Amino acid sequence: MKKTNAMRILDGLKIKYETLSYDDDGEHTLERGAAGNIAEKLGISPDACFKTIVMRSNDKKIFVFCQSALHEINLKKARTACGAKELSPVKPEELLGLTGYIRGGCSPLGMKKKFPTFIDSSCMNCEKVYISAGVRGEQIVIAPEDLIKAADAQSVDLVLEE
Repeated sequence: MKKTNAMRILDGLKIKYETLSYDDDGEHTLERGAAGNIAEKLGISPDACFKTIVMRSNDKKIFVFCQSALHEINLKKARTACGAKELSPVKPEELLGLTGYIRGGCSPLGMKKKFPTFIDSSCMNCEKVYISAGVRGEQIVIAPEDLIKAADAQSVDLVLEE
């Protein structure tokens, strides 16, 4: 496996991690539940598999949010966390240009630019969390406190209560 930007950042910070590969079937419509499908393929708990969602505020600032496969992001909580009046997901066709990553392979680590990053606090209930390594079909396995440190992220409650 070739090192991704996310892996190089972790190596540079001397943070321990592992990688896990899964069969990427190339179908990345990424409807709701895609992270859950990855968790199923890896045989891991969906509460430990975190998806990365890039959003733009009404004043055009970019923010990165990570949420467990079990939950959707509560936009009100996300807006409060980043101080935005409005937030909307970045369009898939804009993702590569903004982050250097494609949909289905977006990692909170190693984006083209450093964006404010928020990780749902439920990650702290997990011994290890799984995030995209920056390519489809590859996940990084990392301690949640190490992810927060490496991403220079804030741990906040982002869960949408159902």
